Amino acid sequence: MNIKIAILGAGPGGYVAAIRAAQRGADVTLIEKEQLGGTCLNWGCIPSKVFKQTADTLETLRNAGEFAIVANTKPHCDMPALLARKERIIGIQVGGIQGLLKKHAVRCLFGTGIVTANHLLSVRENGGTETEVAWDKLILATGSRPAAIPAFPFDGRQILSSNDIFSLDSIPESLTIVGGGVIGCELACIFQGLGSRVTLIEAMDRLLPLPSVDEECSKLLLREMKKKKIRVLTGSTVTSARAETNRVELTVGKVKPGGRDTAAAQQESCEKLLVCIGRTPNSADIGLEIIGVECDARGWVMADSHLRTTNEDVYAIGDLLGPTKIMLAHVASTEGEIAAANCLGDQQEMHYDIVPSAIFTMPEIGTVGLSESEARARFPEIRADTVLFRTLGKAQIIGEIAGQAKIISESGTGRILGVHIAGPHATDLIAEATLAMQKGATVHDLAETIHAHPTLAEIMLETSLKALDRPLHG
Repeated sequence: MNIKIAILGAGPGGYVAAIRAAQRGADVTLIEKEQLGGTCLNWGCIPSKVFKQTADTLETLRNAGEFAIVANTKPHCDMPALLARKERIIGIQVGGIQGLLKKHAVRCLFGTGIVTANHLLSVRENGGTETEVAWDKLILATGSRPAAIPAFPFDGRQILSSNDIFSLDSIPESLTIVGGGVIGCELACIFQGLGSRVTLIEAMDRLLPLPSVDEECSKLLLREMKKKKIRVLTGSTVTSARAETNRVELTVGKVKPGGRDTAAAQQESCEKLLVCIGRTPNSADIGLEIIGVECDARGWVMADSHLRTTNEDVYAIGDLLGPTKIMLAHVASTEGEIAAANCLGDQQEMHYDIVPSAIFTMPEIGTVGLSESEARARFPEIRADTVLFRTLGKAQIIGEIAGQAKIISESGTGRILGVHIAGPHATDLIAEATLAMQKGATVHDLAETIHAHPTLAEIMLETSLKALDRPLHG
């Protein structure tokens, strides 16, 4: 008799787990209360990149003269058409997932699933039907949602979450974004490109204040944002926000050691306020306590390296594991594959040391491995070598010369410890660095690999040559 696997949540972790388990002969039931694809497909990765493509295209059109093109009209965004394009692309992707699940005979239930007993779920389907699902193994993939912050009550009109922003029917004249992490920085670049006057407020002393993001990438992004007239306030917090008629009134204070400097508080005003500071796990009210699945104080589910929770028949993947892991769609998909395999008797482990990060700012940022500061703290001797994109013919051709690549390597052995790219198509270029690190390649191996010319990928060749003290152009 086939093992019965139930999966709560059909995001990039849940639906991948379902397909992998079904491919190995399991009887799989996938439960989703909203849309296939989860946050990534419906309110995150895909919608934001649809918006970014439009913003990038507008930027190209505005600079058409540089490419010997005479443009007689001022380009602008047709917001209803953009929203329609977003929905069309999401629909295509959802349809593709539906087709895959059907192909692999995955049973899909759309509704709210609640654990009622060990090895039993109750699903209230969206049509009102109550269905019981028996399971031998359960995979939790319910994800997370934007954190509700009392000081910034979301209303979906003026004070917005990152979910709300992709449903606006017009481009805000002015947009203030609270939070200079990945989501905040991406949306600042996107909406500036679409025509908004953007202010970005971050409490830390730099943008992208993440250990995995090299500080030079943060500095470069800040410089390019300023060139685009994005107003950036680091070391600052919004202490109050009040929605008025067609405006949001803010009080912004400086962060000083030991607390806020209230004397330095200033008043700001904007049409829309976008809050991008934190997410909350979708772990409450689904019956985890009934089956002994433990969560930490904030509600993130606790799991070991095999992704097994404190109930040996229950696994957890994706955002539900929280920020102590890595909350990215491609990580969730990998976790989904591993959890599915372990439900079927494997003993695979999830490793987080070589995970690429793709940040879709303007310019893009791609990172993998250790930052320079992390590497210096862990290794006695390292070197960090940087080459600018402006040295590449392809960068000059496409008119995107801002940016650099940095390879951090171990002195002597040449082992690659980290790669940080900020520049055109950095989110694609980081794949070569990830493969190199996964296979234990050295800077010598990269330097001895022929790279096609003229391409942006030559940045990896030039940087690896510099790491060997044999630079050609860098």
